[in-house]
Amino acid sequence: MAVTPSNMIELGSPLPVFRLPDPNGAEVDSEQFRGNPLLVVFMCNHCPFVKHIADAFADFAREYEQKGLAVVGINSNDFQSHPDDRPERMIEEARMRGYTFPYLVDETQEVARTFQAACTPDFFLFDRNHRLAYRGQFDDSRPSKDTPVTGEDLRAAADAVLAGQAPDANQMPSMGCNIKWK
Repeated sequence: MAVTPSNMIELGSPLPVFRLPDPNGAEVDSEQFRGNPLLVVFMCNHCPFVKHIADAFADFAREYEQKGLAVVGINSNDFQSHPDDRPERMIEEARMRGYTFPYLVDETQEVARTFQAACTPDFFLFDRNHRLAYRGQFDDSRPSKDTPVTGEDLRAAADAVLAGQAPDANQMPSMGCNIKWK
């Protein structure tokens, strides 16, 4: 299995504007999160790295949404070549995992390109001013390791952002499957 790291774009970068549908066609606009910290994660249904953290990430999202963090998942994979990532399968995945956040379809892949997303999962945490505060791994667990999935790295960053502080700038890239480009 090939492993792709996240691009680790510059901290302080502004939130790219996006407007995407969920699999049922309801639109979600980045502007609706104005004034709130926002976590954007590029993810999909079939990637072993996403599957490895999916249940823990669903728990993380539920916990941190209660603390005031908005969460959005975006699937940018080419679902023609990877049918497990089709919108109707996204609905099933969200239901099975208990996702409480919008799981959006980036069919044109323009949003992934704007974010410079590289892998699944790829995390982008923005502060209240929608400046990038964290881009890195959920934790150091991987499908091939016996390390428990804790979300330790993302939790520390989210706690700092919610407290109005900057997370530690020493951040480890996320690792996962490459986005399946058209």
